[in-house]
Amino acid sequence: MEEIHFTPKQILNKEFRQKMRGYDPNDVDSFLDDVIKDYDTFDRENQQLRDENDRLKSQVDELNRQLAMGQDNTSNNRPASNESSQGFDPSTAPIMNNATTIDILKRLSNLERRVFGTQMGNGNSDSHRF
Repeated sequence: MEEIHFTPKQILNKEFRQKMRGYDPNDVDSFLDDVIKDYDTFDRENQQLRDENDRLKSQVDELNRQLAMGQDNTSNNRPASNESSQGFDPSTAPIMNNATTIDILKRLSNLERRVFGTQMGNGNSDSHRF
């Protein structure tokens, strides 16, 4: 990135040399050229930060959506009494790597199918709870 030449205070306090009919036009032009470069630099930096901010917000929204879908899938497959007895609150769980979370959810889903699917297939009288 380019170096910034002036602070707002320096711009405000800039004094130009006077000639017979006013300020030296070359001095004023040179100063204004530097000011324009500074504003261009600020504008580019600002746009880069906005773009990065938008990208990160989109990424957070996507990850939250995926996390919510994963939590919905696990809560639909798990008996309600099981969640409350373990005291597990998904909102307090640390956020994991997206690939790790998906892998864990797949494994959990497979285990639940094996456990609860087997109980339902045995004709258990409690199978209606699942």
